[in-house]
Amino acid sequence: MKAISPIIRLNPVDDVVIARRQLMSGTVLEEEGGLKVQGLIPAGHKMATRAIAVGEPVKRYGQIIGTASQAIEAGQHVHTHNLAMAEFSREHHFGADVKPVDFVDTPATFMGIVRPDGRVATRNYIGVLTSVNCSATAARAIADHFRRDIHPEALADYPNIDGVVALTHGLGCAVDSAGEPLQILRRTLAGYAKHPNFAAVLVVGLGCETNQISGLMESHDLKEGEYFHTFTIQSTGGTAKTVALGIEKIKKMLPKANDIKREPVPAKHLTLGLQCGGSDGYSGITANPALGVAVDLLVKHGGTAILSETPEIYGAEHLLTRRAVSPEVGEKLLARIDWWEEYCRKNDAEMNNNPSAGNKAGGLTTILEKSLGAVAKGGTTNLVDVYKYAETVTAHGFVFMDTPGYDPISATGQVAGGANMICFTTGRGSAYGCAPSPSLKLATNTALWQRQEEDMDINCGEIADGTATPQEIGARFFQMILDTASGKKSKSELHGYGQDEFVPWHIGVYT
Repeated sequence: MKAISPIIRLNPVDDVVIARRQLMSGTVLEEEGGLKVQGLIPAGHKMATRAIAVGEPVKRYGQIIGTASQAIEAGQHVHTHNLAMAEFSREHHFGADVKPVDFVDTPATFMGIVRPDGRVATRNYIGVLTSVNCSATAARAIADHFRRDIHPEALADYPNIDGVVALTHGLGCAVDSAGEPLQILRRTLAGYAKHPNFAAVLVVGLGCETNQISGLMESHDLKEGEYFHTFTIQSTGGTAKTVALGIEKIKKMLPKANDIKREPVPAKHLTLGLQCGGSDGYSGITANPALGVAVDLLVKHGGTAILSETPEIYGAEHLLTRRAVSPEVGEKLLARIDWWEEYCRKNDAEMNNNPSAGNKAGGLTTILEKSLGAVAKGGTTNLVDVYKYAETVTAHGFVFMDTPGYDPISATGQVAGGANMICFTTGRGSAYGCAPSPSLKLATNTALWQRQEEDMDINCGEIADGTATPQEIGARFFQMILDTASGKKSKSELHGYGQDEFVPWHIGVYT
């Protein structure tokens, strides 16, 4: 068998190559014309292939990822000690890469749950939402009564119900009643209240909070009904009475909520939220491109994928505007970038605060480098629309939603927008799950897969190992998406992740 090269070159014009495994000083790389390694190069990290002067741009993926902060010799490690963030102009060329979508003649199907109004679910939960942090304890107590691990008898007769979950938060009061922070919270809660993966929903409040339940319902056209109930601790008469009332209401809803069946539905009813967390030097080589292949397949089958984490596309946004179906869509994306730059200035921060310590340990150096790898999750198809945080996604195809880079906040916005599944790439081993939408985890490297297989759903490290291609892994993962949407449990679901990962975005000032 042909020996696997110890390095990965991503583009002929790149100034660096990526170590497939740890490279020892003195190693001669015949692939790079006999280049000799100078010093230790950790796996997943970058090595210079030529001498680079101070201030000179450095390229990876054929794109600038920073400038040399000190002279770098050929064969040396390139990382935070000698590579710095760079600001440079980028040509956006709206629509330059737009192409017709090659839709398949016979779309794939999955076994979905069709709600009476025609919406399609991948899971069948009952949700307990809160208007304010003050009602979080009562909501948790209601949901805990139905936990299968501590009260298995509560749902013993209702096998078609995936669970009763309380999604609580720390917001809802001491903010401007007409301001953007409250609007975002209400948009998020309403998105969950209307989510097809919930067969029924309770909303529990305190009673005197700024986020009045009546205001939430009026602003988002929510109405009380057989499977949507609201009440407050103050009007019910206290915490114990509120918990008892919530349990009673759920008990009455269980028989009808359980009375569902799965049936074949086309893949156009799938909306994926794309996430990456604990990224490393392999993310943009293995898991993200493989997920991008799956996204392209889903779009060809009529489905939708949501790319997010605006700070983590910073520096690579020009690659997305080239795929925008119209100048208006491209401008919407750039407007969100402008908003983030101003937001950082106001808060004495900078966009290059990201990457995290774990990202850097895994081989990533600047946000430019991280972003170029992150956008690969979105595949290659057209960018058809851009949404604000937690806005309802109505378009089919590849879209963008403005969110922070922090995964729980970002995914919460995507689910509020309609994502009925989350696909999450990681190189460091992020532990994450989501309710009510199942989350699939893609490991970027085989070492992570071997160390933490109990949390990972697929090993994309085979790509770096040279035993599979992104196309092969992507096709395999697309089938896993269909299987999971049909009811197969993800690893995070088996561990019980989901309730604590509900984190609405807070941007405002408390008073």
